[in-house]
Order: sequence, then structure tokens, then C-alpha cells
Amino acid sequence: MKRLLRWMFVLARLVAAGAALRNLARAARVAEPINTDTTMSAPDGGVTVVVPARNEAMRIAPCLQRLCADPTVHEVIVVDDHSTDDTATIARSFGATVVDATPLPVGWAGKCWALQQGIEVASTTWIVTLDADTEPNVGLAAALVARATKDDLDFLTVAGRFTCPTKLLQMLHPSLLTTLVYRYGPPGAAPTSASRAMANGQCMTVRRSEFLAQGGFDSVADSLVEDVALARHLSRKGWRVGFLDAAPALTVAMHTNAVDAWKGWGRSLPLGGVAGPLEQAEGLGIVWLAQALPLLRLMTGHSDSLDAVLLLARCGTLVGTKRAYRDVSKGYWLSPLADAAVAVRLTQSTLRPERTWRGRTYPA
Repeated sequence: MKRLLRWMFVLARLVAAGAALRNLARAARVAEPINTDTTMSAPDGGVTVVVPARNEAMRIAPCLQRLCADPTVHEVIVVDDHSTDDTATIARSFGATVVDATPLPVGWAGKCWALQQGIEVASTTWIVTLDADTEPNVGLAAALVARATKDDLDFLTVAGRFTCPTKLLQMLHPSLLTTLVYRYGPPGAAPTSASRAMANGQCMTVRRSEFLAQGGFDSVADSLVEDVALARHLSRKGWRVGFLDAAPALTVAMHTNAVDAWKGWGRSLPLGGVAGPLEQAEGLGIVWLAQALPLLRLMTGHSDSLDAVLLLARCGTLVGTKRAYRDVSKGYWLSPLADAAVAVRLTQSTLRPERTWRGRTYPA
């Protein structure tokens, strides 16, 4: 029996390693990153940027400062989602149009409802949505529309470059990010199927009329991982969906400290309500056996040649994901030390999905 269990463990490690290495290898064929060009003109039909905001007074100013100074943006709409701080006042001070969100309907998550309202009142052909914690380069919206047009994409989302202001966050955040790369590959890699499409809801680009014609966010109204849910829904309907790298053009101040990242991003990483049980189990196996375990085995003196290969691959991800961070410190290079803790967090939030976000608790 012990021999059988040992062989089963070896087989599981080999399967997980194969899946992880296959996803990492897709980095060799990623699409060209999106960058901004100050000479770019406004897109035909115009572009509206919609920013959903709920109590974002402390973070929204850098985003609006850049957007409202962008000559290629026709209008900036901030949907104030029942904020209790000065979010709306700050938005108006920059010249943005503020839409006061109506009460949340039954079956809708707050962000989905806010975005739906902002898109409905927009007046342009193209819509770009941005989270309030983003800091876009001037010209980003036009660059996104140009890329979507060039690549004939119906729905485009992009990954930005993260800021990590504390030392512990600089170690934890890259480890959290790496779980996505191990499970699904890097931004710019074509999805293996419509059911495995990935997205980043911090920045999305669509044609307004086509998007509303298919129902807008109605199909994913109750999702707390609305970006991936929407990408997979649209992919299954035949839309051309793209998830690209825009690190040179978009900075994201997503979390201010490690506790915030542990709670917030740890909640969404399992893709609860989007990924099925088999996909989640596969993801846990990859993260535990291919990302977290090799270093633990090395530290306890039980490593073998497979662990050596996986540790080399983990070092390779540090080189590959470095562009996703504005400041790369010692903590970043030490991030593999957080892999075991991150695997625990992923397991916890997979087995006990969390449905509380931005002060609201949603039914399962």
C-alpha cells in the first residue's frame, strides 16, 4: 500500500508539473504588449471611460487626473455606487460626469450594476472601463481601441503594472499573481478553450451597442469575478476575446498592504462561481504540487530531480513577471517563500467561498 501511494504521489506531481510547465511555456508566444502613443488621435465614434466607484475618495484622483487630461477621451463617467465619502465631489472637481447609482437590484453585484448604468448613459461607440485604483497613461483608451480594432477583438481586457508599497506586500503579491500564471498562463497567451478564457476587470474595452445588445452585464450580474465570467460567457457566444499585457501603459495601486491583498485578492483567486469543481481541484493541484511543494521539499531535504526542474521554472517566472511591477525589490525575489502560505489561502477560499465585498454580502 505504501508503495502504491508513493507511485500515486509521483504521478500526481508529474501531471501537475506538466500542466504548470505547459502554461509557463505559453509565455514564449504571447502577443505584443499595449503601449501608448502621444500622437494617437481619438478613435472614430469616440470613446467613453466608465469608472465604477464606491468610497474611493482616497484613490480615485490619480485615475481621473490622467483621464480628464486625455484629449482622445470624449467623456469620463464616474458611477458613484452609494459612496459615503467625497468620491462624487472629487470626481466632479476633475470635470467627470457623475452618475448616482440607483439601488442595487436583486441578483446583481455592485460593480456589475454600476458598470451597466455607466455604459447605458454613455454616448460613444467605444467604452473603456477602468477601476478607480488604476493610473492610466494619457492615450491608453485610444491605444486600447486601436488594438481591439487591429486584432478584430470584440472584448479586450488588459493587465497593468502593480505598485506594492510595503515590504511584505512586495513578497506576497507576486506569489499570488504566480498562481494565475501557473494555472492559466500569462497575459497575451491565447486561451486553450472558451471555458478557460481569462480577463482582468480593472480595464475592459467593448463596443457599446454590441455589448448592450447581448445584454451587457446581465448574464454575469451576480458574479464577484465578473471579468472572467464575462470573458468566458462571451467566448462561448462566439465573441473574439483578448487578454493582453498593458504594463507599459497602466499602473494599478490595487492593495496598500499585505493584509489587504490576502483578504481581497485571496478571495477572488479561486474564481468562485466561474470555475467548476474539476477546474478548481486541478488548479489547487498545480499550485500545491508544482509551485509550493518543490521549495518545501528542498528545505526539508527530500527534493529530487523533478523538484529541481520546478524550482528552476519558478525562478524563471520571477524573471517573466518582473515587468508586472513598478518597483522590484528584494521582497519580490523572495516571493517563492510565500508560495506555501498562498497555497493555503487558495485552498481556504476554494473550500469556503467568500461572498462579501465592498461592505456588501451577497447570497451564495
